Order: sequence, then C-alpha cells, then structure tokens
Amino acid sequence: MKKRNIIIIAAVAAVGLIALLVAQRGSRKATFKQDYHIEDIASVSKIYMADKENNEVTLSRTADSTWLVDGKYEGNKPMIDILLETLNTMRIRKQVNHAAIPNIVKDLAAHSIKVEVYETKAFINWFGGRLRLFEREKLARTYYVGRETQDMMGSYMLREGDKVPCIIHIPGFRGFLTPRFVTEPLKWRSHLIADLSVDRIERIELDIPAMPEESFAVVRRSDGQGFDLELTSTHTKVSSFDTARVAQMLSSFTWLNFDEFASIVPDSFADSCVSVEPRTILHITSTDGETHEVKSYIKYTNPNDLSYVKDPNMYEMFDVDRLYAIVDNKDTVLIQFYAFDNILQPASYFLGHDTAIPMQ
Repeated sequence: MKKRNIIIIAAVAAVGLIALLVAQRGSRKATFKQDYHIEDIASVSKIYMADKENNEVTLSRTADSTWLVDGKYEGNKPMIDILLETLNTMRIRKQVNHAAIPNIVKDLAAHSIKVEVYETKAFINWFGGRLRLFEREKLARTYYVGRETQDMMGSYMLREGDKVPCIIHIPGFRGFLTPRFVTEPLKWRSHLIADLSVDRIERIELDIPAMPEESFAVVRRSDGQGFDLELTSTHTKVSSFDTARVAQMLSSFTWLNFDEFASIVPDSFADSCVSVEPRTILHITSTDGETHEVKSYIKYTNPNDLSYVKDPNMYEMFDVDRLYAIVDNKDTVLIQFYAFDNILQPASYFLGHDTAIPMQ
C-alpha cells in the first residue's frame, strides 16, 4: 500500500512538472523581444526603399548630416525626421497568428515595400563618440512593410531572417505606418527655395516684364546698415519708401518654400502656362554669394472644371491661390500667393501705393 502511494505521488509530481514545462514553453512563445526598431538613429547613414511597381529611392546622410535623395537632391527634412522617428519608436504589437501566416506572407510578397536600413559604426568609439576610428557602413535591418491591419492601428511587417510576420505600431499613435515608407523620389525632395534671415540678405531684385517701370531692387548698403530701394529701369535710388512693407518682404525669405512639384499637372497644361513671358522674375542673393532665381507664371484654371461649376459666371479663369514657378531654371513647381504675397509686389507698393501686377 505504501509502495502504491509513492507511485501515485511520483505520477502526480511528473504530471505537474510536465504541465509547468508546457506552460513555460507557451509563455515563451507568446512573448517576444522588442528589437524590431532602430535604437541608435544617429548611426543611420542610408535608407533604401523599393516597391513592386519599380519605384525606388535612396536617402543618404552626408558628413555634415544633410540628407540627400538619390545622392543628388537635398531631402525634405521634416519627412525624413518622421521616417527616422518611426524607425526608432515602432514596436511589435503582436505576432501574426499561425493560421493567418500563409495569407499575410503571400500578400507581403505581392504588395510590400522593401526597406533597407544601413548604419555607420566605428570599431573604436571612445569618449562618448568624440573619438571614432575605423568606421564602416553595414546593413542593419531589412524590413518588408505591408498593408494596414483591419483596425487601421498597425502595419504588417516581416523582418528579413524572421519566419513569422508581426503587426507593428507606435505606442500611443492612432494609425498605421505604411504611408511613412514612400518610394517615390520626388516626394522626398526638399521644397525649400531660400532660408535667409534679414542679416544674410545682400540683394533682392524683382523684374516685372509687363511693367518694367515697376521693377525694383532692395540692396544692402555698403556699410551694412540697412537697405536701399532702387528702380532698376532707371537705376535710381528712391529717397523714401515704406520701411514696414520692405521689412515684411525681407522677413519672408526665412524658410521660403514652394508648395509642391508640378508633376501632378499634365505636361501639356503646365507647358502652355509657362510658354509665355514670366509674370515676375525674382532674384535672391545672399551675403555669402548664394543666388536663386524664381520665375512665376499665371496658373490658369483647368477649363474642364467649367462642367462642374453651377454658375459659369462665377468661374475664375485664373487660379486665385497658386502660381506656376520655375526655380533656378530646373524645377517647375507650384507656389502659393499666401507665401509670396509680401514679395511679388510692384515697386509702387513699397512706395505706399497699391498697384496690382496685371494677370496675363
């Protein structure tokens, strides 16, 4: 009897041990290490993204921490900052359940965005990063970013080397992450035209071909103390002008951006608008010799819109919000009257009069 009790106790103990091991195994399977994100964003030197429609873009950090798009164009800093923040703060919400894995993997294979993140690491990194030797760039992570989840609160992702996709989110952020991984190079390019404080402006000149007598220049005085206004058609300085309006104009060159690239507009439509004489030609010169040119053109409203206008008499032939512009003879863009209203004014405006540049 005693021997039988020992056997029963041993059997119960064995069953309990097995149950404990199974529970621990299940617990390990249900948890995961939060190592999907990039911990050290400062070390990220390059990000490559490509989609299934053959769009691809490379964002690379230069030695002075400027970001370039495809090695040629200055990057859109706010967008790049958001992408870096996303890589740093994204976390695993949960792994895809076993039954859904085949469908999610199949969808990722057909529709995902490939994201490669490169880091520059130093073999010797002493004194808090002040001494870095033997730096080399290496591929840190490769992600396949898929569509949003049904509740729109995360995105499906598969990290290269993993067998199970995960739902990735940013804790506290309501939304999914896929739209932050953009593969169209144009959308990553900077919209900045000039970023000059008043003390860095040497000369601002505005030519108005239809009204040459209204063309003018605001020029820094030789002693560096203040500005002169001159009429460029006669090369004469104006003895007095509205200093408040000139000050508003000069302050408008701090973080002056265009609205968007004109690629969204059909080429034939844009070409017809910029084939005529420019409405204005703006020349910007900084104290260190940097120059920019912005030619503006009237943007006609698309005539096809007439079919949607209830009262054709209220139809505006001209876009009342935006102009076309060609920046530095390279990019055709759209600029807002709101951003340029203090700049693209005739000389008489700065003399205290209100003369409008004709719409033509």
